Amino acid sequence: EVQLVESGGGLVQPGGSLRLSCAASGSTFSSYHMNWVRQAPGKGLEWVSDINSGGEIPMYADSVKGRFTISRDNAKNTLYLQMNSLKPEDTAVYYCNGGDSWGQGTQVTVSS
Repeated sequence: EVQLVESGGGLVQPGGSLRLSCAASGSTFSSYHMNWVRQAPGKGLEWVSDINSGGEIPMYADSVKGRFTISRDNAKNTLYLQMNSLKPEDTAVYYCNGGDSWGQGTQVTVSS
């Protein structure tokens, strides 16, 4: 099992950018298909993006397509989510997930 720790969240104005990171340890990160999932206040979990183990095949929810970019560095055991053109509706706790493992989440707040 892999252990996951997210970082990079914060408060940003609409139209701004953030880059989230998810540091992995404890197992073979490079073998995991990885996901970013978010939970907005008062709502359920929403899948945002995923990427295959080799990093060649990213997928995105329609709500973030063209604004977010998922990537991974298997040499550094790290997953990333570059978020551009942020909107208030992107406000949520963002989690990374691989297999049965979840991070603790990082808060992203988009507000003026």
